[in-house]
Amino acid sequence: MIVTLLTKANCEFCVRANEILTRLGTEIQFDLRTIELESASGQALAAQHGVLFAPGVLVDGRLSTFGRPSERRLRRDLTAAQATSR
Repeated sequence: MIVTLLTKANCEFCVRANEILTRLGTEIQFDLRTIELESASGQALAAQHGVLFAPGVLVDGRLSTFGRPSERRLRRDLTAAQATSR
């Protein structure tokens, strides 16, 4: 499973999202990829998935959340993606 974190410099929510994903990564196996939202690839992903502001989290190419991160939602989405990939 691949989790993509669209992040931005000086973004407290981005720091929080990274902390949550790092913690969840000890429970659920996934590869975390971080992309700057302001990069060309970050802008393309944001436009494709409707990410209005950082951080954006994609789980296997599907939008999970953007803005203030929710550990409960991320856990739910990661668990569901893990169950479907088995």
